[in-house]
Amino acid sequence: MKKSRKVKLLAVFATLSLALAACSSQDKTASTAKPQGEKPKTTSQDKVTIVYARGKDVTKGTEKMVEAFEKSHPNIDVKFREMPSDTGQQHDAYVTAFNAKSSEIDVIDMDVIWPAEFAQAGYVLPLDRFIQQDGIDLNEYNQGALGAAQFNGKQWALPKFVDAGLLYYRKDLVKPEEVPKTWDELLAKAKEKKGQGGTKFGYVLQAKQYEGLVTNTVEFVASYGGKFINDKNEVVVNSPETIKGLKELVKIAKSDVVPGNVTTFTEIESDQAFIEGQTVFLRNWPYEYASANDKEKSKIVGKVGVAPLPAGDKGSAAALGGWMAGINKYSKHPKEAWEFLKFMAGPEGQKIDAIYGGHAPTILKLYKDKEILDANPTFADPGFVNGLNAAVSRPVAPNYPEISDIIQINVSKAIAGQQTVEQAVQNMETEMKKVIKK
Repeated sequence: MKKSRKVKLLAVFATLSLALAACSSQDKTASTAKPQGEKPKTTSQDKVTIVYARGKDVTKGTEKMVEAFEKSHPNIDVKFREMPSDTGQQHDAYVTAFNAKSSEIDVIDMDVIWPAEFAQAGYVLPLDRFIQQDGIDLNEYNQGALGAAQFNGKQWALPKFVDAGLLYYRKDLVKPEEVPKTWDELLAKAKEKKGQGGTKFGYVLQAKQYEGLVTNTVEFVASYGGKFINDKNEVVVNSPETIKGLKELVKIAKSDVVPGNVTTFTEIESDQAFIEGQTVFLRNWPYEYASANDKEKSKIVGKVGVAPLPAGDKGSAAALGGWMAGINKYSKHPKEAWEFLKFMAGPEGQKIDAIYGGHAPTILKLYKDKEILDANPTFADPGFVNGLNAAVSRPVAPNYPEISDIIQINVSKAIAGQQTVEQAVQNMETEMKKVIKK
């Protein structure tokens, strides 16, 4: 009887303990519960951090865009990893990382010439299922830029902005009617204006042995009617037109109107020389307008003019460029990476980048946005529009990096006087044919 009573008492105590625990749990929940309709605060444990890699940004575009994304996506933090400004070094760094199946980087910026290569190598995720599930209207994008990211019937990246080489000049030193229309006029006007307004150079271009030299070379060669590879994948570099264009490039690169160390100049050095008031003329991409009008760093705010690049025998030609964003195949956070990519390459992200970064959007309706046009009057400027319309692509080849290396090496040797232009063209022809056969 005593034993039975003891068991019953224990049962009662156990029941009371469970009831008290339940009440305590309910009280705690009630005290911390949010009013109906209010979203619970995101804790550090809920957050996911993704890494976004791109080259150096001399504008505030990336910073502002990331800030806006994190504000609208409190559960995702974006860590920015700055890559080399040299696109060739960027490319090699990504290849090394992805070959090792590294998941350190989630989202990357890709040069317009990389998507097919990266897709074929299995470095990036196809975006089609994400695009379909979120109803992204690809018709809103510049179709040329969009097509550069398509391979084997799939979309491997979304274009962020489109580029084309443009001529920038000091409006306080050069009147609109004085802007050179041909390469010969540019050289003459650069010699005439050099030294005025505190300048040290007449003209600055990108002549270092890297991808930027290829774009400059394409512009000179195409303006005289030359090509490297035709639509049939045939090597046609050894032509009078290519030789004439390349000779014009070498003549200017070796002249006294450019910096003595111009063969070390990338976009970064070129931008710096222009915004510090050191050069009258500059060849650069559309972002230059925003950089040169940044009151916090530029000495030539309000003195910046823009025009199409000078013409050769066949007219003006601007190298088609641009950047797009893709997702690392080995990312551990593909869903979050997509959310960031979608924002960055979407209307809101591109608008921020256009206003603060000076980049030309790939979403066509943004060219009617008043805030974008107020920040970038060049987007409505005939000179800017004509410059974009003069865009030509770089050589199209499945193994483009090898073609690019051949151009870089041989043009660099021609500028350095280590070989004649004719020898450079002959060497390019021989080497390109070997690569194409592979």
